[in-house]
Order: sequence, then structure tokens, then C-alpha cells
Amino acid sequence: MKAVIAKSEIKGKVIAPSSKSYTVRGLMCAALARGESEIVHPLSSDDTEVALNVLSKIGVGIHQEGEVWRVSGGNLQAPKEDLFCGESAATLRFMTAICSLVPGRCKLIAGPSLARRPVKPLVDALRQLGVAVSSNGEFAPVFVNGGRLRGGVTELPGDISSQFVSALLLVAPFAEEGVKIRLTTPLESKPYVLMTIECLNKFGIKVDFSRALDEFQVKKQEYRPTRYQVEGDWSSASYFLALGVVGGVEVTNLNSKSLQGDRVLINFLSQMGASVELKRNSVVAKKSRLKPIRADLTDCIDLLPTMAVLAATTDGTSEFVGIVRARLKESDRVAAVREGLERMGIKVAEEKNKLTIFGGKPKGAVIDSKNDHRIAMAFSVLGVLAGDMIIEGAECVNKTFPEFWDILRSIGGRVKIDGQ
Repeated sequence: MKAVIAKSEIKGKVIAPSSKSYTVRGLMCAALARGESEIVHPLSSDDTEVALNVLSKIGVGIHQEGEVWRVSGGNLQAPKEDLFCGESAATLRFMTAICSLVPGRCKLIAGPSLARRPVKPLVDALRQLGVAVSSNGEFAPVFVNGGRLRGGVTELPGDISSQFVSALLLVAPFAEEGVKIRLTTPLESKPYVLMTIECLNKFGIKVDFSRALDEFQVKKQEYRPTRYQVEGDWSSASYFLALGVVGGVEVTNLNSKSLQGDRVLINFLSQMGASVELKRNSVVAKKSRLKPIRADLTDCIDLLPTMAVLAATTDGTSEFVGIVRARLKESDRVAAVREGLERMGIKVAEEKNKLTIFGGKPKGAVIDSKNDHRIAMAFSVLGVLAGDMIIEGAECVNKTFPEFWDILRSIGGRVKIDGQ
């Protein structure tokens, strides 16, 4: 499908969708807790539906009642078929670890894009803990013969994916000897690991960790079922806050004290001279003239597309570093951002771990989303500003934010979806 966007006047209030990251973490913890847990205000999207489906195949009972999902966990069983993880990297990586607890053989397979994203460092780390697991070289499919997690000490790099650390933390409480995780390289996307630890704590699990977040220790413990409330998603909110500074938007359902790394967008917008007001559970972004910025996105890599499109509207040169892992997402986001901005007449210099954007006046263009939800949503910001925009593969927003185009229309976005 194509999103055809005309120049628009943006103004209004939107409710941030629930966090995908917290929803998936909550589901995984609930699956490991013996008894019934409730996930309150979960996100319903392609990624979370994949997680639900995979968990149901290993014996987890799930009953969806509107804004509450009831999850009966603690009785994992070998699946009768392959576990298809779609394009959800969190599901694939978390389930690779969780399958070590499943008595029997599991095969985890991935969609086309996810099949190109690495999983071997996690496989190697699990082997060190006594798990019989293998992968197709660096990538899925993954094969696990589970039922026993010995535990002990394991090492892995911290600069490929924080999800590897989170996956190990999820299963560590079941290890016979406990688990100590040592990182051989600095941890990137630290906030996501802190989010995992926060979620584990809600389910009764304690994690000891160093201040540098390079070593984690988990003793043998039992998960406790609980009622888990999912907060709003700062990543999804970022597109509407960006729209706010080119129009005027209030985004509600946001936790001002959230551990989510993308909350740092508020700081970035302030540095760019944007008028942003942080309230108790909402943020108001007003139309502003933005200045260029130099920012390190190491711990908030999903903000790259949002920050890049905002930088394109400034009179000056912006630089973003700490971005190399953006090349391992649903697309090579560094290349996708450069290509899209260049099509809109904006000069961009691309390096392996750095993107330099020479701001100006973006013009309408045809943008290839690369089937990447964050590319599609970020370029919609420039679409309402410049007009004459076509975003190909518009349906990819279903991965995390199915209502995105409808909500954009509700605040004045002149958007037509062709091919529905």
C-alpha cells in the first residue's frame, strides 16, 4: 500500500499507544510465572500478536478480554510445530532463551528481514550455561533441546543487541547454579536492559548488576504472577512530538519518569530550540523553528529516523553518531534515511557510525519505506510539511502502530492510503 500525503496543518491531541517493548516483556514474564497474570493495556500489533502466538504453542494459556490479557503460565510444553517469530526480534531472541526451559525440541524460524539479523552471540552464551542450542550460522532458524538450564558464568558482547542480555535475564532465575553474565564489550541500548530488570522486579525477580551494566547476577528464584500495567510508548510518541514542532500536538499516556530510552527525545527537542512542555502524563510540543544538533544515539537508536527528519528542516548541519546498530534493524536504517532525505533534496553524508545532515527545505518525493515501520512513520513528518509525498509500503506500520495513519488524519494530516 501507499500513503499519499499532502501538505497539512497539524494540531490536536493524541494518545500514545502502549509500549511494544513492555508488552512483550510482560508477556514473557507472565508465561514464566506459575498461575494467572494480567497484562493491562497491552499493545495489539503484529509484533505482539506474534509473541502471543508463539507462547500459546508452548503451553501458555492466553485469554484476551479487551484491555486485559489473562496469561496462565508456568507449565511449558514442547510445541507440535515450528515457532514462527515473524519480524519480531524481541520474540525470537527472548524465546530462544525461554525454549531452554521447554522439555523437548523447539525450532524457531523468522520472517525475511529478521532472518538477516544476528542471533549467534545469544546461542553461544546459552551454550556456556549448558543449553543444547544451535543456529544457522549467525542467523535463524534456531534449534533448542530444552528442559534443563545448568547456569554458571557466561560472556557475550554488549554492542550487538541488548536483547541478548534481556533474554538471558528472563531465564536466569531457573538456572540450577544461578547465572552470572559478563559483557565483553560496552552495553548499548542500556535503557532496554533496565526496562527488562524493572519488569522482572514486578514479577518478583531480583537482578544484581554493576553500575557500569557490564555484569549481572541472578540467583535461583521463582516468578510470581501479577497484574502488570503497560505504559505508553515513547518510540511511537516520537513521531507525533516531531509533528508537534512543525504544527502543534499534545501526546498523552506518557510516563514522564519512564526508563524508556526514547524519552530522551524531550532533551533533544529542547536542544534544537523546540517549545516542549512536559506534564505529569503528557507532552505538549508547539510549532518551533529548529536549530541543528549533534547527538549520540547509542542508547536510543530507534530515534535515528525521527531525529534525522527533524534535522533536515533546520538551517545548518546536524551530526548523529552511535548509529551503527541501526543498520541491523528491519532495514539498514542509516542507508534508508540517507536515501529518503536525498530524494527530498537534502544533502546527507553517510559513514559507518555517523550521519551528517545538511538541513534545508525538503520537497515532496516518493519514499521507499524498505518495509520498515520507523522509516514510514518518520518520513510522514516531512510529508505533512512538504506535501506531494508518497510513502511506499505504508502497511508496515502495523508492526508496532496499526492505527498510525488514522491518528495522523485525526489531527489534520491529509493522508490517503492507496491499495486498501
